[in-house]
Amino acid sequence: MKPLHRENHLIERIGWLRAAVLGANDGIISTASLMVGVAAASTNSSEILVAGTASLVAGAMSMAAGEYVSVSSQADTENADLQKERRELAEDPESELNELTQIYVRRGVEPALARQVAEQMTAKDAFTAHARDELGLAEHVVARPIQAALTSAVTFALGAAIPLIISLVAPTAQIAPIVSGGSLVCLAVLGALGARAGGADIWKPTIRVTFWGAIAMAATAAIGTLVGHAV
Repeated sequence: MKPLHRENHLIERIGWLRAAVLGANDGIISTASLMVGVAAASTNSSEILVAGTASLVAGAMSMAAGEYVSVSSQADTENADLQKERRELAEDPESELNELTQIYVRRGVEPALARQVAEQMTAKDAFTAHARDELGLAEHVVARPIQAALTSAVTFALGAAIPLIISLVAPTAQIAPIVSGGSLVCLAVLGALGARAGGADIWKPTIRVTFWGAIAMAATAAIGTLVGHAV
C-alpha cells in the first residue's frame, strides 16, 4: 500500500495571505496617494518625502494595532464559543453526541452510519470534533492576532517604501506622475502575485487593485491641487 501523502491546500494560507495582501496594498496606495496629494500642492521635495515617511511609520503602526484589535475580537468570540462547547460536552454529552450525529446526517450520511461516525469521533476527541464540525473552527482558520498584526505592519512598510524609493530617484518636477505610474505598476504586480498565491485567476484582482489605486491617487491629487491653489 502506498504511504499516505499530505496535501497542501491554498486555504491554509488564508490567515497570513489576507493580512499580507491588505498590508502591502494599503502601504502602496495610502503612501503614494498622500505623496501625490502633497506634490500637487507643493513642489518642495523634502515636504513630499516627509509626508511619505510619516505615512509609512504611522500606517504600519496603525495597521498593526488595527489588525491586532480586530483579530483579537474574533479570537475572543471563537474562544467563547469553544468554552461553551467544552461546558456542554461536560454537562450533557449525550445531547452533544446527538447534535454531532445530526450534523453528519445533514451532510448526507445515513442516520445509522452517522451515529457510528459521531460515536467514533467522540471517542477519539469529542472537543476537536465539535469545534471542527459544529463551529467550523479548524487549525488553519482560527484567528491569530499577533501573526496578523506583524504581517500587516511589515507588508505595509514594504509597500509604503516603494513610492518613497521612487520619489528619491524621480526629478522633483515629475514626482507626482512618476510616483503614480510606478505605484500603479507595483500594485498590478502585487495583485497578480496575491492572486497567484491564493490560487485565483490573476486578471480580476490585478485590475481591481489597480483601478482603486488610480482612483485614490487621482482624488488626493485633485484635493492637493485645490488646496495648493487656495493657500
